[in-house]
Amino acid sequence: MHSCAQEILRRDSASAEGHFLTGLVMKASRRPAKAADAFARALELDEDRYDAAIELSDQYLNARRNGQAAALLSKYDGALRNSPLYLNLAGTVYSDVGMPERALPLFRRAIELQPRVDLFRANLAACCVSVGEIEEAKGIYRGLLDRNPDHQRNHYRLAGLEKAGDRKHIDQMHEVLRSTNFPPDRNVFLYYAIGKELEDLEDWDEAFKYYKMGGDAVASVANYDIKGDLQLIDKIIDVCDADWIAAGANTSPNPALQKTPIFVVGLPRTGTTLAERILSSHSQVESVGETEFVQMLLRQMSALDGTEKTSAAIVEAAAGQGIALLARGYMNAVNYRLGDRPFVVDKLPLNYLYLGFIAKAWPRARVVLLRRNPMDTCFSMYKQVFTWAYKFSYTQDGLGRYYPAYDRLCDHWRDVIGDRLIEVEYEALTAEPERQTRSLLQKAGLGFEEACLHFHRNTAACTTASSVQVRERIHTRSVNRWKNFARHLQPLKETLEHAGIGI
Repeated sequence: MHSCAQEILRRDSASAEGHFLTGLVMKASRRPAKAADAFARALELDEDRYDAAIELSDQYLNARRNGQAAALLSKYDGALRNSPLYLNLAGTVYSDVGMPERALPLFRRAIELQPRVDLFRANLAACCVSVGEIEEAKGIYRGLLDRNPDHQRNHYRLAGLEKAGDRKHIDQMHEVLRSTNFPPDRNVFLYYAIGKELEDLEDWDEAFKYYKMGGDAVASVANYDIKGDLQLIDKIIDVCDADWIAAGANTSPNPALQKTPIFVVGLPRTGTTLAERILSSHSQVESVGETEFVQMLLRQMSALDGTEKTSAAIVEAAAGQGIALLARGYMNAVNYRLGDRPFVVDKLPLNYLYLGFIAKAWPRARVVLLRRNPMDTCFSMYKQVFTWAYKFSYTQDGLGRYYPAYDRLCDHWRDVIGDRLIEVEYEALTAEPERQTRSLLQKAGLGFEEACLHFHRNTAACTTASSVQVRERIHTRSVNRWKNFARHLQPLKETLEHAGIGI
């Protein structure tokens, strides 16, 4: 294709097709900047090239220029009626920029045109989960597994959508393990899915066996050293002290900063999605979901080379830059998601690392920190598949070493942020939802609204691991759930207690 593109451009340097093919070559060669330039040039030469527009939006997404990706999609998605390939790609980009409701009709149309493409169906199923169409998602995953019973991720996704009532699906997954005979690191999703369904059936010992097999398999190939994460926390505590936060705090008059951000943070599985749904059900609040823009901008501000998303060196370098860069950059990045409501909530759990930067960049921001029983927190993380973050969570040793450092960081934020830190206990929130909701809203500067108690009726999309649970009424079923596995979790419990963590 490269030689073909070169020949076309040799004959006609203003050929949109030549630049488009060049873009595809650059994309395949993992040269995103050159790919974006080529697709942009093709679109400039022929504004009707929807294929170039969708490819360019995908490159914008890869560069985390989400607003530009969304704007370009919005301009061209109506031209995709007969292109299943680009309907699917546009839907994927919409989903990744946090707009699955815009993706849904595109995925459905792609399947109308090419009903037997499993990738299109899998993307539609994931999108259905995000927008709350759970029954449709179940049907799609079952159909996909009928066609390809060895697809481990689809087994995992289906297991997460419903509570197991019998061992039928477990037996099917065991058969996949037997018939494929893959090494452990290729069975991770099946191990976690089997463990989850065994836990549903209250077979605690066997469930833990599979959770441990999954965690051990990930740990065996993760190439992870927890020292980097512990050093990061040490550096944050050292750099982001009260004097640093007060010195040069942002006072920008930028109108965009008149929005009041609410950052919901905490370790995963502590109720961050629950708190976000309560807040975003308020008439004065809109949500941008989970964004990585704070971390991304700090990485840019550090001006350091490398591929790490965060590190002690990045924090130290970013701390020496003007904080208004973070405030302006963040609001510009999320602007495509904003309406006219005065409060905006971002609930990326990992932002607990950056509360000093947040407090300095947005003096009026609210910070909601979710806390949960340490053992429930750690065990809930232990049985969850994460992506690049939280690698410490796959072993009891990693959790036992990280959690005390995290707890020390929370103590630090409590000291240096003070009343701006709104702490919410998961157990109290589930036991006394109305009282705790009223308290949360009052501390966030919001009046009480009945809709916040009925967050499960909130029709907004949810793209987190809790996308199924937030469609349910609040409950206490997960409180002290770790005790069903107490015998297996004794090493973790002893480690935490030795570190002074109350259980």
